[in-house]
Amino acid sequence: MSSNRWLSRQAADPYVKQARSQGYRARAAFKLIELDERDHFLKPGLRVVDLGAAPGSWAQVAAERSGPKGRVVALDILPMDALDGVEFIQGDFREAEVLAQLEALVGEKVDLVLSDMAPNISGIAASDQARSMDLAELGLEFACDWLEPGGVFVVKLFQGEGFDEFVRTARARFDRVRLRKPAASRKQSREVYLVADSRRPV
Repeated sequence: MSSNRWLSRQAADPYVKQARSQGYRARAAFKLIELDERDHFLKPGLRVVDLGAAPGSWAQVAAERSGPKGRVVALDILPMDALDGVEFIQGDFREAEVLAQLEALVGEKVDLVLSDMAPNISGIAASDQARSMDLAELGLEFACDWLEPGGVFVVKLFQGEGFDEFVRTARARFDRVRLRKPAASRKQSREVYLVADSRRPV
């Protein structure tokens, strides 16, 4: 029954239909597009890292908007079909060996770090929230290490335990922090996106 409800919702979802018609791999593309249209962080020539990239819709948008002079490096624990203009590593971001592989590929400071990472949902709310915040914190740590001063970090968060503390930490490390709920984000979802602009020099 749960699977049938999901299939029915997908069939009726205008963003799913729009993603198919425009060649995006998932409806999530429109979340990033809306965030960019509000906050203007995707520009030609950018160096971008996309964490939690599969199936690749955010990497698609980033590659389109950064253009041929830009660079997009993507990572996910799941496999991802190849995309033009995107370099991909498959691995668990939480593992030191995978992180070292990612950092070696990136090789230089970047302009933008995107993180749409989320844990596999267990159904145990407290555990799922703790694991999602752990991924967000690891993403923030990576962003602070690898962003150029003035760089931008965009991350998915779920409202709950640890959320307010995470926002406070981001505000201490970036000049401007905004919380967004894109129209493509389902209303019943607790997800919001944090856009942290202008990383402060360490």
